[in-house]
Amino acid sequence: MIWQQLQSLAGSYPLALRGLGMTVMLSLISLVLGTLIGFGLGILRTGGNRLISGLIGAWVDLIRGTPFLVQIFLIFFILPELGIELDAFTAGIIALTNLAACFICEIVVAGIRSVPTGQVEAALASGLSRWHRMRQVVLPQAMRIVLPPLVGQYVLLIKDSSVVSAIGLTDLTRVGWLVVQRVPNGLLVFFLVGLGYFIVCYPLIMLARRLEQRMGAAHGEVQL
Repeated sequence: MIWQQLQSLAGSYPLALRGLGMTVMLSLISLVLGTLIGFGLGILRTGGNRLISGLIGAWVDLIRGTPFLVQIFLIFFILPELGIELDAFTAGIIALTNLAACFICEIVVAGIRSVPTGQVEAALASGLSRWHRMRQVVLPQAMRIVLPPLVGQYVLLIKDSSVVSAIGLTDLTRVGWLVVQRVPNGLLVFFLVGLGYFIVCYPLIMLARRLEQRMGAAHGEVQL
């Protein structure tokens, strides 16, 4: 019985590979765009303009405080009612990028605010412009705090990408639902689906762990 199911699963290998490729591509594009936008939002939010900071903060809180499934449904099903037609892939990219940008924004804000005030004041006294202060003084120090949670957020985003299967995108999770209709062993099928996500996420998990250890070691040396 199990042997027959494994043979059936072997026949679904091309479909599984396609789903894994879709998950990786969707996650990679969203990670790059989300990182760029998230850093931009984080820098703007700490820029001193209360109106801009308040607007960004309200949007970030809204996205972080609502289910991602609801967000992707709004983008895919409601926007067409307003005349904005989107295919499933584009809707998934927009939703994941927006989600990543909001969480990364908060990570960047925390990193920037962790930089000692004296460092910023010294840069200001040196006559550096705001952009040069941010690029040469603040961001290099903030990155030591930002990198570990940033990589951890990448792992969460890859796992959140499974939600796009709800709008018909053939990612790894949707492949699992398709295969389980032919192979009536949900435990086996979704164990393999979970294994696929683990294979993608594990290198990032190890990278985040290594960055945390290096940051902890560097912090200990500074204290000594």
